[in-house]
Amino acid sequence: MSDDIVKVKSAQDVTATMDALEAAVTGAGATVFARVDHAGGAASVDMALDPAQLLIFGNPKLGTPAMQDDPLAGLYLPLRVLVYRDGAGQVWLAYADPQAMLSGLGGITPDAEYIAKMTGALGKLTGKASGM
Repeated sequence: MSDDIVKVKSAQDVTATMDALEAAVTGAGATVFARVDHAGGAASVDMALDPAQLLIFGNPKLGTPAMQDDPLAGLYLPLRVLVYRDGAGQVWLAYADPQAMLSGLGGITPDAEYIAKMTGALGKLTGKASGM
């Protein structure tokens, strides 16, 4: 696994973890843009997939400065957190590390304040949703 992906163990099933994450995100004042049920999509075409859901969310106060520095940040924003159950039955929250994700773009410096804020917010939100 790449060090660019942060994984947080959850004490709950996928749906309960995602519900908790969505509540934490909205409670923090961010906007939820979409909740994607990957397993539901697989089932709709008669294919099996362990439970997996993706939450797409953001806060313009954090994302806009990144896109002002480099419009290509829009490829990575809004933020995304995947909640999934692995083959051993463990549920995880996973997300791309904001510094790794954004610092490769030309106009964004690795020490940009919004990167630290995104990293902190993702850590707090996933920690809260994990139930650990």
